[in-house]
Amino acid sequence: MAEKTSKVLVIGGTGYIGKFIVEASAKSDHPTFALVRESTLSDPTKAKIVEGFKSLGVNLLQGDIHDQERLLNAIRQVDVVISAVGREQVEDQGKIVAAIKAAGNVKRFLPSEFGGDVDRALAVEPLKASLAIKAKIRRLVEAEGIPYTYVCCNCFAGYILQTFAQPGATAPPRDKVVILGDGNAKAVFNKEEDIGTYTIKAVDDPRTLNKILYIRPPANTYSFNELVSLWEGKIGKALEKEYVPEEQVLKNIQEASVPLNTWLAILHSVFVKGDQTNFEIEPPFEVEALELYPDVKYTTVDQYLDQFA
Repeated sequence: MAEKTSKVLVIGGTGYIGKFIVEASAKSDHPTFALVRESTLSDPTKAKIVEGFKSLGVNLLQGDIHDQERLLNAIRQVDVVISAVGREQVEDQGKIVAAIKAAGNVKRFLPSEFGGDVDRALAVEPLKASLAIKAKIRRLVEAEGIPYTYVCCNCFAGYILQTFAQPGATAPPRDKVVILGDGNAKAVFNKEEDIGTYTIKAVDDPRTLNKILYIRPPANTYSFNELVSLWEGKIGKALEKEYVPEEQVLKNIQEASVPLNTWLAILHSVFVKGDQTNFEIEPPFEVEALELYPDVKYTTVDQYLDQFA
């Protein structure tokens, strides 16, 4: 294995998944850098995250992807660049690619993926358009000959398991549950800390170079029906189930306003189409995290749900 000392820059480090990646990097003894916008430091919530970074010894660099000079300066200080920018900035990653190309020193780039595989999804609009932008960034990275790893982490446990994706819910259902489609398509639910851990494991690993890394542990792969059944066992009670046929799901997406329409389209892709699991992982260009890193103690769905029961 390669030495574990690559310097890592995270762009979008104070974002939802970014903060877990920064923490995992710092805790793995990588010299870790975070590119932080000036506006971030004046936001109380973000400032708290930044304080946490400081306590872990993270190097904070001021700048953003629209300030090419500062971006280039940040990239020149590191070996690996990880982008965890939000959906509205995905297209702007072209600027990161240009800066990496200009700097010429980066050994690995991980663009902002952190969902399902954008090249395999059977998504409908408006999700289809945003996945096409992620795919466009992949093609750009490949065309520029930049060494990469694409991380497909599937569902964030915090997004789905805390509410079972029930509209307006703040906790998992106790009486009734709405299930999209027939509830048989399988999805994958990973805890955010584990996504951070696997992502950082991959940055220096020759086995993940120019490959797609899927985080798809069998113990975290469930259909919605199986998920509900597991939950019912924990609360000792059967839930009333309402199934929404696909035609109705598609109609709801078309009638919903922004950003609800995108959220519903994501749920359709994951829970109706089974986009996270409806294909086999194909070596050598596709690898699975659990197979590469069997030593990682990750949180299973079963364990995750215990906190709510």
